[in-house]
Amino acid sequence: MPPLLLCDTLPRMPELPEVEHVVRALHRVVVGRRIVATEVRLPKLISPTTPSTFKRKLKGSKITGVSRRGKFILIELDSNYVLAVHLRMTGKFLYLSADDALPKHARAIFYFDNDRRLVFSDQRKFGVMKLVARSRLSKTKGISELAPEPFSDGFSVAYLKETFARSRRTLKTLLLDQTKVLGLGNIYAAEALFRAGVSPFKVASELSIKRVARLHAEILEVLRDAITDSSTSRIDLARPDGFSYGEAFERFWQVYEREGEPCVKCAARIRRVTHGGRSTYWCPKCQRR
Repeated sequence: MPPLLLCDTLPRMPELPEVEHVVRALHRVVVGRRIVATEVRLPKLISPTTPSTFKRKLKGSKITGVSRRGKFILIELDSNYVLAVHLRMTGKFLYLSADDALPKHARAIFYFDNDRRLVFSDQRKFGVMKLVARSRLSKTKGISELAPEPFSDGFSVAYLKETFARSRRTLKTLLLDQTKVLGLGNIYAAEALFRAGVSPFKVASELSIKRVARLHAEILEVLRDAITDSSTSRIDLARPDGFSYGEAFERFWQVYEREGEPCVKCAARIRRVTHGGRSTYWCPKCQRR
């Protein structure tokens, strides 16, 4: 039987919608399974926890749920521990049978009570795993600093207006700060700004409440579209060759990676510039300051 692929090596950093797809794929195959043994092949993956402590705390634990906080995948255990995983650039999970060959870059292996294995593979070794007590999760470094989840009550128009009012940074730069606005990476920040008709170079504190409300609505809409559209084709558990992040959704991109192409709204040429160390795409006519 071929391995069931949950996340493949990618050409770009996964954004929140892609992580949400991985969470849903994991949920389908690991919830209810008990971990009988663990093998750590890259100790820095779980640092500062030692491999022996990591294995001891996981042994015999039953997986009760899989959720997400920001880009952290949260594998919940009945032992009141949570395994928080950040994929970074090339992290991926595979759900393998006992007969399947391990991938070349296997960094951690979780052996289940049904004779299958959950393997974390990471070519560039940037992935992170943190085993933390459930009661300490919200205080864990990397998680405690995160802004409210985009679909939560905490991410309101009032919150966004207050966040913008305190910043002299440009909107594009601020939107990529996960401690201020959670869930937008380079792709979806560009798309949300375009849909809202707001310049990525506008100073955040100068945006009117009317335009803040419009941008807030488009942030939610672009994330919702990315999460719900073509979800079954984005992670196919029966395909060993997997997929690339953005593969299913990119046909809906209206501005990202469309430099020189006509704007879908006004036919002006889409422009690109390096801004804050990242490529920024915008329509000079639809997104005037």
